[in-house]
Amino acid sequence: MSAYDVDPGVAAAVRGFTLPEKLGFGLVNAPVMYSATWREGAWSRGQLLPYGPIELWPGSRALQYAELVFEGLKAYRVGQERPSFFRPEENCRRMARSAARMSMPVVSEPLFFEGIEAVTRTCSDFIPRQSGRSLYLRPFLCGTENSYLLKNSSTFRFMVIANPVEAYAAGALKVTIERTDVRAAAGGIGEAKAAANYAASLRASTAAVNRGCTVALWLDAAHHRDVQELSGMNVFVVIDGELHTPALDGTILPGVTRDSLLQLARSLGYATHERRIAIDEIIDGIRSGACTEVFACGTAAIVSPIESLWESDGRHHSPPNVDVVAKRLRESLLAIQERRAPDPFGWTRDLSIA
Repeated sequence: MSAYDVDPGVAAAVRGFTLPEKLGFGLVNAPVMYSATWREGAWSRGQLLPYGPIELWPGSRALQYAELVFEGLKAYRVGQERPSFFRPEENCRRMARSAARMSMPVVSEPLFFEGIEAVTRTCSDFIPRQSGRSLYLRPFLCGTENSYLLKNSSTFRFMVIANPVEAYAAGALKVTIERTDVRAAAGGIGEAKAAANYAASLRASTAAVNRGCTVALWLDAAHHRDVQELSGMNVFVVIDGELHTPALDGTILPGVTRDSLLQLARSLGYATHERRIAIDEIIDGIRSGACTEVFACGTAAIVSPIESLWESDGRHHSPPNVDVVAKRLRESLLAIQERRAPDPFGWTRDLSIA
């Protein structure tokens, strides 16, 4: 007997779904979703539902106060019959940390895995088989209480939705250095995967796109000097042949891909450093030749090379190499994710049999 209920409309939703050739990223919705509610200190029995609109009070704290945290992970089915996840335990732990920072109830590991596995199992026939494509899973937790009081909700909803996807970003990124707006400050919620962090980044990200760039690069709130991250990805720089990335200081999201690349890079013979990195150090290093490459990483994009860093006045700084170290790391990591190469780290996990 299933631990969750299956809505009668699920079968018809699955039968009526056709996987299109062009997927994009987040544009094609999988036909089902998972839902569980928190009320009176306990989680309800989960439900698998057809994908569609949800009921939410206009005054809910998710809408009024951005009381929402989420995750992003992928299920792969390249050259294998049973779908597999990549480091899903880390996504579960990070969601628990995000929820705790926002004073929301923690989604237990059994509930988290029930949700992602229910959706993945039902959509297994719609997981793309081509390399670079996958089923992107978006678990999220939101406050549903209808009230304007500045306190946490007493009711919550945990959901899992999914999208068959292509790679998030193709080609090298043109990045705007954001020297005015602030994404996250020490003591804030920068290390939580909270909706409010992304809302704070939208103005600068939109302005970057309007200037012909891809995304904004954030600096620290106090001095606008030290690199934090891109709006949705962590940052790496190659200096004198070694990998450097900003240290986790409470303002930066601890990316699962970031952690994976650090471990993978060391296994490939690269020295790695997690430390404070000033934007001027990167710019000066590009000019001197010490900094040879800059790239970004995240679940959606995996690894994306950065071709140039742009100032608001049109000046830009271009490292001599684009997608050299980044390409090696991306191809090595993707091969593990898709199980085309051995997984010495034990990162991949098969979808359990119902």
